[in-house]
Formats: sequence, structure tokens, C-alpha cells
Amino acid sequence: MSNYETKRRRARQVPAVIIIDQHTLARTTIVRLLAHELVGWDFIDMMGIDNLDSAIGMDVRLVALDVAGRNVESSSLHNDLAAISELFPEAAIALLSSTDDPAMASHALAMGVRGYFTTSLPIEIAIAGIRLVLAGGIFCPNPLGTFVAEMPKSDRYARDNRTNGNGSARYLSVADFTPREADVLAELQRGHPNKVIAGKLNLSGNTVKMHLQHIMRKLNVQNRTEVVARLGQAPSTDHEYTAS
Repeated sequence: MSNYETKRRRARQVPAVIIIDQHTLARTTIVRLLAHELVGWDFIDMMGIDNLDSAIGMDVRLVALDVAGRNVESSSLHNDLAAISELFPEAAIALLSSTDDPAMASHALAMGVRGYFTTSLPIEIAIAGIRLVLAGGIFCPNPLGTFVAEMPKSDRYARDNRTNGNGSARYLSVADFTPREADVLAELQRGHPNKVIAGKLNLSGNTVKMHLQHIMRKLNVQNRTEVVARLGQAPSTDHEYTAS
């Protein structure tokens, strides 16, 4: 097997994230930050979607696209999202925006975008949000933003209409959880026991239990099984990411 074929084969086996942003500083900063947080992952940065086909065949888990000042209803943005979805139907899509507009964020979620990240976010919140998206959830920093279980493929670019049993939409604000609680929640959704969560997040077992108690109190449930049932089980994966 040639070196080229070996590299391509490895690329198919390693989970990857694509960052699309026309601003070099922002793009490379995001890549370096994620490379530190997600050890063992591949990161591809692009100025636009024109080179997306260069990542075909890779195990792309997330594509983060800069809104670049466009309105969420822009035909240009819709075309970019459609192109990403067509090439990487299994990947989650997140938007990067300089606008803290709840209405715009809500519209983005209604379109099926899995994450909405603004430049005003603290780093720890952004990282927690990325982990939630990679774990199968949805992230948005404002009260209209929510994270829920994996959407069926048929609902891509459509709002998840599942309910909590009383007819109201099952949406929860990310602001209700601390960054560390969000980290624990993401690992819990992946089916990990407390011991594994503690090791991955470099926490003691008692600290994990404390965070779980806080999560259960906020969700008004009695145990970890009900937490997963409330938010949904994230899809299993052959690859894991390392949490600092």
C-alpha cells in the first residue's frame, strides 16, 4: 500500500471537524483550540465551501460555518448549508456568528442547525457547547436555544417537534447548566458510567455524583436513566474525544 493510500485510509478512520471561516485569525484560532480539546481528531480549515470536496471520504462529525454577516434567511447561506448536508449527511452543522440575536438563533435551530456559536461566548461555554453537539445534542447560548436528542435524518433542517409528554416542546436552555455540568451531561448521553466520566473529565467520583445531582434537580428527574430518557440517548460512536 502506498503512503498516499495509507494516509487516506487513516483519514477515513479518524473523526474530523471542518471549520469554514473567511477570517484567517479566527479560523486558525478555533482550530488550535479544538486541537487541544479534542485530542486525536483531525481538523480542516477552509475559507469557503469551494474546497469541501477535498474532505470527502473522511469521517466528518461536525462542520462549523461562519455566517459572515449574512441573514439566516439568506439564499447564499441556505445554499451553503445544503451543499454541506449533501456532501456530509452524517455530520452536525454549526453556525459561527457575530450577532447575539435570539430570533436569528431560534431560526437557525428551526432550520436544523445543531449549534449556534457567537463571538461573545466565553471559551469554556463554547467548548461545552461543541461537546454537546458532538454528543448528539443541540447548542445555543440564549434562552431560546436548546439541546435535545439526535434528530431523525428526515427532520434535517426542520424543528424537532417531540414533546415532553404534556404537549409542550421538550426544549431546555443551555444557560441552565454550568460548563462542567454540560460536560458531564454530554458524557452521560454517550452512555458512560460515572467512573469513565470521572476519568475523561479528570474529576473525582464524588464530584461527578455532585454534578449529576445538580443536573437531575434542574431536569426534575430522580436518576440518570431519567436524564437520558428526558434528553435522549446520543448515537454510539467508534471514536471518542478527550476532555481536559
